[in-house]
Amino acid sequence: MNKEQLKGSQTAKNGFLNEDDIVSKFNNWIFDEDAQKWLLIMEYDFSKIEYMKAVKLSGFKTDVQVQIIIKLKKAIDVQNLQVKLVSNPKGFNQIDKRWVDKYVEMWNIPADISTILKRYTGEIKPNVLTPKDKRRMFANEFTEKEQSDILLWLNNNQSLIVSDILKGRGQFAAEWILVAQKTKLDSRWILKPLNFCLNSFGNDNV
Repeated sequence: MNKEQLKGSQTAKNGFLNEDDIVSKFNNWIFDEDAQKWLLIMEYDFSKIEYMKAVKLSGFKTDVQVQIIIKLKKAIDVQNLQVKLVSNPKGFNQIDKRWVDKYVEMWNIPADISTILKRYTGEIKPNVLTPKDKRRMFANEFTEKEQSDILLWLNNNQSLIVSDILKGRGQFAAEWILVAQKTKLDSRWILKPLNFCLNSFGNDNV
């Protein structure tokens, strides 16, 4: 995490290696200081929690689902968390990885924009004589019109793209994002509501 990423972050009592560690912390929340801090951020009153269980999900934007039974109400409150474990010191991490055609289906991407994206990802070979990489094209290797077209399309669909990439859709859409360093000791983490992140990334310049 860089200086900006460290702002608002907290040092973990123990390190994180995978989502199972996050699940274990929530399931041991009575004794785990990190889990207690997460629950406070989610505005839970410990005295009103009767039972809690965290489970790991796969194939959804939600990585960890926390199910909480509140005393007297006997209703299950559910919190969906997306977990990003950062091992690269620079903080880079893959957010979403699918074939371009899947995004075409999700966002009704026009054919000309789809072709540009496929040359960028390498699904279609470069159409310039001396590409920097024989497998794919870089954004500055597209024509000025292509660069203008892709930027216009991204700007026009920014909110939808950011929401689908970060939050997802349906009952397993993520509501929180937990970013933590993937180390054994002295990890740092930050937990934010996903709507906060959507406003941050969805309203900035492409």
